[in-house]
Order: sequence, then C-alpha cells, then structure tokens
Amino acid sequence: MASKPTLKRADSMAENMPDALRQSRYHMKRCFARYVGKGKRLMKLNHLMDEMEAVIDDKNERTKVLEGVLGYILCSTQEAVVIPPHVIFSIRSNPGFWEYVKVNSDDLSVEAVTAAEYLKSKEMIYDENWAKDENALELNFSAFDFPTPRLTLSSSIGNGVSLVSKFLTTKLNGNPQSAQPLVDYLVSLNHLGEKLMITDALNTPTKLQMALILADVFLSAIPKDTTYPNFELRFKEWGIEKGWGNTAEQVKDTMRALSEALEAPDPQNLAKFLGRLPTIFNVVIFSPHGYFGQSDVLGLPDTGGQVVYILDQVRALEEELLLRIKQQGLNVKPHILVVTRLIPDARGTKCNQEWEPINNTKHSTILRIPFRTEKGILNQWVSRFDIYPYLERFAQDATGKILENMEGKPDLIIGNYTDGNLVASLMAAKLGITQATIAHALEKTKYDDSDVKWKELDPKYHFSCQFTADTISMNAADFIITSTYQEIAGSKDRPGQYESHIAFTLPGLYRVVSGINLFNPKFNIAAPGADQSVYFPHTEGLKRFTSFHPAIEELLYTKQDNNEHIGFLADRKKPIIFSMARLDIVKNISGLTEWFGKNKRLRSLVNLVIVAGFFDPSKSKDREEMAEIKKMHALIEKYQLKGQIRWIAAQNDRNRNGELYRCIADSKGAFVQPAIYEAFGLTVIEAMNCGLPTFATNQGGPAEIIVDGVSGFHIDPNNGDESSNKIANFFEKCRDDSPYWNRISKAGLERINECYTWKIYANKVLNMGCIYSFWRQLNTEQKQAKQKYIQMYYNLQFRNLAKNVPTPSNEVQPPLSRALTKVPTTQSRRSQSRLGRFFGV
Repeated sequence: MASKPTLKRADSMAENMPDALRQSRYHMKRCFARYVGKGKRLMKLNHLMDEMEAVIDDKNERTKVLEGVLGYILCSTQEAVVIPPHVIFSIRSNPGFWEYVKVNSDDLSVEAVTAAEYLKSKEMIYDENWAKDENALELNFSAFDFPTPRLTLSSSIGNGVSLVSKFLTTKLNGNPQSAQPLVDYLVSLNHLGEKLMITDALNTPTKLQMALILADVFLSAIPKDTTYPNFELRFKEWGIEKGWGNTAEQVKDTMRALSEALEAPDPQNLAKFLGRLPTIFNVVIFSPHGYFGQSDVLGLPDTGGQVVYILDQVRALEEELLLRIKQQGLNVKPHILVVTRLIPDARGTKCNQEWEPINNTKHSTILRIPFRTEKGILNQWVSRFDIYPYLERFAQDATGKILENMEGKPDLIIGNYTDGNLVASLMAAKLGITQATIAHALEKTKYDDSDVKWKELDPKYHFSCQFTADTISMNAADFIITSTYQEIAGSKDRPGQYESHIAFTLPGLYRVVSGINLFNPKFNIAAPGADQSVYFPHTEGLKRFTSFHPAIEELLYTKQDNNEHIGFLADRKKPIIFSMARLDIVKNISGLTEWFGKNKRLRSLVNLVIVAGFFDPSKSKDREEMAEIKKMHALIEKYQLKGQIRWIAAQNDRNRNGELYRCIADSKGAFVQPAIYEAFGLTVIEAMNCGLPTFATNQGGPAEIIVDGVSGFHIDPNNGDESSNKIANFFEKCRDDSPYWNRISKAGLERINECYTWKIYANKVLNMGCIYSFWRQLNTEQKQAKQKYIQMYYNLQFRNLAKNVPTPSNEVQPPLSRALTKVPTTQSRRSQSRLGRFFGV
C-alpha cells in the first residue's frame, strides 16, 4: 500500500468498517459471497486476499480498495471465522490491541463482538456441540487485575519496571503516612534472622526521617571512605542496621535516596533506592527438561541454547550479587541453585550426579532431582512434550532439597520454559516467594492453529498440558523476563508469543477470553549476552584458542566421512556460510540447505557448513529430529551437494565452537540463522561477538538484535529465494568491495557491546527482583485472590490433563539410596520440623 489510511482514532474498527464497505459495496458483496460460499471455515489473511484478488480482477481497482480504510482493516486481520452468512474478523490494529467484528454477507451490516463470542464462533468449526454449551468452561484472568496500573501504548510494552516505579511513586506521595508501606517493608528486611536496614524502633515515616537526619549530619563530618564497621555501633543506637553501604559515602547516598523517596518521591530515584536494598541473596533457577550439564550435552535431545543461557546467566548474576553485597557493606555469601532433572541413564554426561559445582563460580551449584513415579525413579530421558506427569512430585522433592540446602527460603525463583516455569509457580505459591518466568519459547506460536486443533496434536505434543501450564505460569509470575519486544508483542504483522495467549480456545476443554494482558507491568525486557571469554572477535589474535586449529581444520576440510562429519568442500578457497542449531522444524536447518541447493549463484560463491544433530536417525529419540535427519539426506542427494556442503554433528565444546566461529570469520564467511521463528537468537549474539557477519530470521528476536543492512541482515524464512539471493548479493558485494565485509563485521560488534552483554542483563534482572519484591508486598490481597483462581485452574484442569500423558511402564529403577540424596558436607541441614511447617505435615 502506498500509505497508511487515516482512521478516526476515537472510533473502533467496527465503527470504521461500514463506511469502508459502502465505498466498495459492489466488490464487497461479491467478495463476501465468495467467503461464505464454501461453508464454515477458518481463513487466514492470505486466504482473504486470494479470494479478493479472484473477485476484483482489475489490478487498479484492487489497489484502490487496498489503499483505503477497508484495505487497512483487512490487512490488520489475523484470521476470520466463516459461519454463513457471517464472517467474523479478528483484527489486530497494533501490537496488543485486538477487536472482533462480525459482518453479514447478505447486507454487509457490521457488529462488534466480544472475545468470547469470537471464540465461540471459531469453536463452531471444530466442536459445534461444545461451542453451544452454555456451561462450557470459560477463563478470564483479567478479572483479578483491575487494581493494577496499565501501560497504554504498544511501544511501552515491556517497560514494566518503569510503570511500577511511577505507580509506587504516586502511592508513596501524599500525606506523611503514605510512606508507611515502604517503612514496613524496610523493617521486615533480614537475612537468616539478622536485621537489615532498620529496626522496629523506626517503624513510622516520622521516626525514620529523624534518624536519617541524624545520620546525614554524622556522615557529613567524617571522611567519605570511612568503612561501615567504624560507625556501626553509633548507627545501632539510632535503630539503623547494616545494608546501607560499605563506606560513609555509599551509606549517605543510599540514605539521601530514601529521604527523597519519603519526602518527594520520583520514579527514577525510587527505582534506584529499591535496587540497592539487600533483598536478594539466594536464587533458585528451574530448568527440568533435557540434559542439563556443563559438558557433553549440547545437541542431545531438548538440549541447546537454554542450557548455555542459564549457565552464563548464573555467572553474571553471581558476579553482580557479589558486587552488590560488597557495596551494601555485608559479609554474606550469595547462593544460586540451578535445579534440573537427574537422569540415571545419562548417556556419558554428568546428568546422573546430584550435585555439580558450576564452573567459574564460587557459590553456584547444579542440583539434580530425579523424576519419580509410583513404581520408582524414571531412568531415561523424556521429551519436553511428555514431561508433565512428573512435575508436581518434582516440585515437592525439589522444594525440600532447596530448603535443606539453603537453610531457608530463597529470595527469588526464576523458571525457564514451560516445565521450569510451572515448577517455579508451584514452589513460589507454596513458600510465598517472588517469582520470575522466562519462556524461551512458547510453543503455541510455532504450530498453526495449535489451540483449536489440540485434539489432533495432543497425542504427539500434549499441547493441552503445555498451554495450560504456560497460562498458569505467566499469570502466577510477579514479573516476566523476555529477551525482546517481539517475544511479547511481535511485530507490526505478526503477533508475539505472549500475545497469542490473550484469547484462545481449546474446543471441548476450555476457552480463555483473557489469558494475559500485554500492558500489565509484569513484562520486562532484559536481553542476554554471550560469554565474552569464549565468544570474542576473530581479530584478537593473542586470545585465540589456537590449540583447536588442527581439530577445526580436520572438522571443516578433510574429505573422509566419519562419525563427526559427512560431506566435503571441494573448493576450500570459497567463503563459508555457517549455521549451528538443533535439527527440528522450527530451526529450519533443512530449509537453509534447500535454499542453498536451489540457488546456483549462491553455490558458486560460497560453501555451506552445518552443525546440527546426528546423521543417523536411529541415534535420535526425538520424533522431529529423526524426520529432519532423513530430510537433510534427501536434500543433499536431490541437489547433488557433495563437494559443497559439510554436515557436522552437534558440537558440545563451547570453547571450540567459539574458535569455530572465528575460523569461519577468517574465511570471510557469514553466519546464517534461518529459523521459522526464534524467540531470541543466542547463536546470533555468539556469531556477532566473534565478528562474523550475520544473516538471521526476521521472525522474532533477531529482528531486534540486528539493524538490517547495518549490523547484519534480516532474512525471511518463508521466502527462501529472496533470502538466498540476499546472501548471494552480500558475497558479491564483498568480492567487488573488499572493505565491505569488515564494515558489517565491525558494526555487528558495536551493536553487541551497546546492548547485549551479561553485565547489563544481570543488573536489570536483580533490579527487577528488588522492585517487584516490594510491589508484591503492596499487592498481597490481589495476589492471594488471583492465586486462588490459578490454584483452581491447576487442580481442575492441569492435574487431570497430566494424568493422561502416557508414561514409560518399564523404564524405572528402585528409589535412590540415601548416599545419593545426601546434601554436600559444606552445607547445613534443615530440621525436619522446619520442612514439616512448610509442607503442612
């Protein structure tokens, strides 16, 4: 379209549509007659446009319609339900804003309908009897969010901390007693029973302000670098405890931030103060599925970027915690536990070991808890799609171990993916702890119509369990950590992962008329980085891991097939396009291979190197991976790619992988990430960190990481011809303009250092933890009411659905011995009575 038509912003789509239809009434009558002519069906945007094109065969006339208001409305439509004589449109005018409009094909009359009415119409296609059932289960989580402030603009989505800080400022601003909730919160702060910040003697705003004045006068009279122990006793006399800072200057700065918050609060200052509070020392991170370990696991089923993400996350969080604790003037050791599944059949990994210290940390550990059934302990790996029957018992067992090991409750729980988020929700609800969730990938957006077709897909994927668990977790969480805006709200044309949970239906099970609100201030963006001790520019010669060069030379260029690689590169002078991912449908490695096979120009310019999965489908236990392996072999044969492709099995050594990126950069090659959808794109960050020009999918996070044409390139995974030609154009330009490769490489590095480092990430996440801990205390009643609703949903839906997931009947072993469940000797045990109080026994 030439330009976006002007809509009356005060009007809804339903109010704009009648005039728009009248302006093209002749064509629209014919078009809508065609829409309803095939009976009940669900139509996507491309179907709507194809039918219109068939009706309006005059190109100029069609362009006129599409450039008007009607064209804008139709192009904003995500799908339409046809129930003759009506067509009901699901219209997304902007990220997070949805309207539902019903048009009568007989007279083109227009009526706005609710989300519930739209979903019922959709259900009529798949389960008419259930759609007409007045007692069908309908869920509305927004009913418990009415007191919560809301963002109002699509562009503000993901700025939750900013809104919470503003709202807290208004709550604290007013008469002197408005600050009482903040004072109560400060009085409650302690670590293992030891008071922090202030005592009960300063339990009102007036008393606290008087103490702050005394302290300020005192601190102004002593050297700035005076350490806290030198005036600790004096402060105790005034009711002031440790936690303000390690020097007089630091303490004074923190106290002045509090004074301003009490007298004339502003959002930025309040956020700064709350972020400095000593509230987080012990962190638990859940990631049950796959093979979670530090070596020999990458490339195994369900084991990829999430493991790398969490290990790097832990190192960054520990480093930031140690810095903060030091600045707070405390002598406390932080403790981070990554809780995952113990797998007795560990396939040569350490996943059968209960405890494993995390490398390059001092206070972080992996704790593995087995999956238990009535018959014993599950012995083998289980797919992330089949994991649900084990999660409730896993949460119970993990909670006991964590309380025992940490000598009390953690301060923050972070879940990962569907299973980890559900377990985190169960534990946080039980213990009353601040909870964060990280989706990594919400499966609902990966498979078309996976909600309404859940009965068809459930035997393979158990999406009924997954969508239920995801809805529980995102509503239970105090805050949600996302890597990109697109993860939450998508792009102009494509809804985000979380956005797909606003309203959806599982016909025959339940319909969700309000699953999540994108404008809720729980949504935040904190983009991760890559380990810069592993992934650094190829130009930093003194840091290069040259000991790997002989192995990488063999990995890339020898002509003999073996268990690690197949195929060969006949012309090693060509640059290499390189991709590394799991072998599944969404990662689209087979798609990239086909693009390469079809594009003769690209094949004349470069070689293709793929690092993914296995070569033998019988070695995989993953259904999708087996199919993709077979497809890869078929494509290599179909396009006769031998001599131009090297297929390398999944690589587990991060250090060697980092050097592999740099060796590809030495060849003046490029990295390609062709995923159909990618929530973030950790390999994109890794490649750019190594100075490798990167082409990445425009569907998801990489579209935000890369500035197209400046720091890398976007490619459309749904248009292989266009994408392969874009890659070919780059290499032709590099051939004709040799500095061009270096310019893109340098711009990519600059982009990473500005926005995508783990230090930035850790600072953001811990600030969120501090701010939302206070926010949680202010909204206790609302939180408890919503938790009751979530608990009902869990008990009445999820538990029954999980019971229906098949479990292995013969792959169990007897309960683990006491030796395995023994806590490391460096940790203290909690008493059984303490555990009993938590579990109510």
